[in-house]
This record gives sequence, structure tokens and C-alpha cells, in this order.
Amino acid sequence: MLPDLCSAREALSRGSAAAGALIEDSIAAARGPACEHAFVSTSFELAREQAANAPSDSPLAGLAVSIKDLFDVAGQTTAAASRVLAGTPPAAADSPAVARLRAAGAAFVGRTNMSEFAFSGVGINPHHGTPANVATAALDATPRIPGGSTSGGAVSVAAGAAWAALGSDTGGSIRIPAALQGLVGFKNTARLVPTDGAIPLSTTLDTVCAITRSVRDAVVLHEILAQRRVALPGKPLSALRLGVPTTLMLDALDPAVATAFERSVATLRGAGARIDEIALPPLAELAALNAAGGFSAAESWAWHRRRLASDGDRYDPRVAMRIRRGEKMSAADYVELMWARRDWIARMEATLAGFDVMLSPTVPMVAPPIEPLRANDEAFFAVNGALLRNPSAINFLDGCALSLPCQASGGMPVGLMVWASALRDNVVLDASLAIEAALASQRG
Repeated sequence: MLPDLCSAREALSRGSAAAGALIEDSIAAARGPACEHAFVSTSFELAREQAANAPSDSPLAGLAVSIKDLFDVAGQTTAAASRVLAGTPPAAADSPAVARLRAAGAAFVGRTNMSEFAFSGVGINPHHGTPANVATAALDATPRIPGGSTSGGAVSVAAGAAWAALGSDTGGSIRIPAALQGLVGFKNTARLVPTDGAIPLSTTLDTVCAITRSVRDAVVLHEILAQRRVALPGKPLSALRLGVPTTLMLDALDPAVATAFERSVATLRGAGARIDEIALPPLAELAALNAAGGFSAAESWAWHRRRLASDGDRYDPRVAMRIRRGEKMSAADYVELMWARRDWIARMEATLAGFDVMLSPTVPMVAPPIEPLRANDEAFFAVNGALLRNPSAINFLDGCALSLPCQASGGMPVGLMVWASALRDNVVLDASLAIEAALASQRG
């Protein structure tokens, strides 16, 4: 298997690989045991047709891409991995994100499983089963969580069934599964990619983006989804000023995560980067600001309240419970949260202004086993809260962030989050390319 999408494109252009053979490899992987529960439906014949007809010079050149079951694909039902929407009519047209991938030459191998209605960072789904973490399977026989909500998408990429996975990120749903499975997840500034034709979780926070195998692949997918060219000046690490927030984001780290993060910071310093630890007091305010459920509860309640009234017993109970928190929020509560967020962003941006990007662990833990979380609500919500803590801060900031692997060779996957405020996407991607290259030696 070629290492990333860009390598596959290069092989196709040289004639050392054929699109037909590569799509058959992806289909075989999608049918394999590593992808059990990763897909809610597959479209192998469509993928073969798209691979055969894609121009070799198109950005995706007929390579397999998976689609989260959140996005409209013409002729397919969009159910968000829920029984509630399973009988809805097929979509009449592609969502903009899907249309852009189609135009770029993607081969749609299937619709991927997810946390129901995207409302969890864990990735457990009681309706379609839970796909096991692919990256940890080679290290540990215990089935571990894939991360959510783009659980099946991450598994499809890690297992070789797709070169990239279209997904969404409202509080970390791209970056969490990427971190837990040793992949790259880029959450762009939300406004850069339209969310039309996707079932919403939070219209304020939802972001359309992708999981890939490398940072350069993340650049390719972002350029397609956002329909913009990314300027990459190629600044060396020695020209960057990086910050490490000591507030909140370094709290209660698993030893493996703390070790990987500290080693990565030391490696980057050794490569010439200027790295300063800084306090970011506004981060400590997030729990109180979102104590009533935040934008996700209020905005999901608006979308689901009638369905919950008629079909509430068909929801994942954990998802229904989180949505129903929005019922208790008043219009005044919601408006005050909007005002508070605006003030919070202004104070954060003032502190971040002197830095190119921030560095944090993407999540504070390695992937825990599935089984204890399936049966125990208290354990589930404790892990879910911990997984969302760091990445959700960037959504509240309206910022951009990329998670890339930073563990040592042979270690459980650990994500390093490179992040900044809104519309600094080019800076995050450019810095991430330099950081990825510098950390390659420690990953072996």
C-alpha cells in the first residue's frame, strides 16, 4: 500500500500504478475484517465506474474516498447512522462538499458509520455496531474505540479502504479519531467550506473537513473542499514562534500522551523552533460557559425536538439525553452565550497574536477499550468529556487546527494538535508540514 494519496497520484501519473488496481485494493480492504462496522453502506460499482472515468490529472484521480453518513449523495439516503432517518427518501442532489469531491475525481467507496447524529467523540454506535480502532489492533488484542464522531471514516483510511474520509468536526469529530488512529485530521475555519446538504449538529460550530494519511494530503483535500489555493511559503521551524498553553490542555494526561508530547516539543526545539509556554486563562472558562449544554445542545434541540417527540425511543439514549439538554435553554441563555463567545474569542485572539501556531495534545489519552464504555454510562461520559476537552476549544474559538501523529515507533497513537485562530489555515498547514517532517525521525 502506498503511504498516502499524493504518493498514489504520483504512481498513477508515472504509470507505475493503475486506477483500476488501486480501487480494487480499496474495495478489498473495505470488505476485510478491519472494516467491520466501518460502513453503513458501500457503493463499490459506483467507485469502479468513477475510478475508470476520472481523468488521470484530476486532483483525486479516481482514488477511493469515503463519505460520512452525514452528507447528501445524490440517490442515497442520509441517515446520520440513526434508525430514525433510515427510511427517508434518497437525496436529490449532492451536498456541496460531495459535489466538489466528485468533480475532483473521487471514487466513492461507501458511506461510513459514525456516532449517531455526530453527537459523541467516542465513536460507539448501538445501531450499526462500533468499528474497532485499526491502529491499536496491531499493538493490543483488546478492541479499542475508534474515536468519533467520524469513527468509520477514520477506520476506512487506517484500514486502506479509502485514501481520505469526508467528515465533520463540531468539537473534535475529525481530530479525535485521527489522533487515536495515527492519522491526520484538519479542521479548517468553519466558514471556508459550506455545510449545506449535511445534517447539522451545531450550526454555529459544525465544520466540513477530512481525515487523511499525511499533512500534504490534508492540503489537497482542503483545497478541493474549500475551493481555494493554499499558500505554502515553506517557513522553516527556525522561523516559527510556537506556543504551548499551560492552561487546561496539559491537565490529566495519560503517561503515554505526556511522554509523546514532551518528546515532540523537545524535538521541535532541537530543530530550531522557538517554543514558549504561555498561560491562556480564557481556556479555564470554557466549562462554565458551556455548562448548560452550549451551542450543540441548543441547536440540535431545535433540529430534533419534533423527531424526539415522535421517535425518541429509536435514538441512542445517550445521544437523546444530550440533545434534550437544549430544551432547558432559553432564548436569552442562547443570546448570552453568543455574546460571551464573542468576548472570549477577542480575548483569546489578543493573546495568540504574537505566535504563529499553538501546540497541544489533541486528546489527553490513548484509545481506551470499547467494552467498558459500551455498558457504563458514567465511564462513557467521562471519556467523552476528556476526548472533547482540547479540540472543542478550537471550535469555540472559530479557529483552525490539525492533528498529526507524534508517538514513537511502536507506541499507541498520540495526536499533536497544531492550532490557531480563524482564517490562519494556511499558517497551520504550512507549520504542520514542517512539524511533520521534523517528527518523522522519532516515529521511525
